[in-house]
Amino acid sequence: MRPHHLIIIALAFAAGFIVKQLFFSPSTAKADADVVKAASIDLSKMRVDPALPEHKMHDMTFVFTDAD
Repeated sequence: MRPHHLIIIALAFAAGFIVKQLFFSPSTAKADADVVKAASIDLSKMRVDPALPEHKMHDMTFVFTDAD
């Protein structure tokens, strides 16, 4: 295949993409508040399984060393 064939194919794809963008504009999204309410979780109703063991944690988040 000659190089000018590849250029013509690339131009055809580019022209098709441009025409698609011109004639088929994207639809706008609409927010639905009911869907957001249904997807939320009420954390006060969550329960912890008492059979799960507790793990002690040694938190070193705010430990700083002296950098003199």
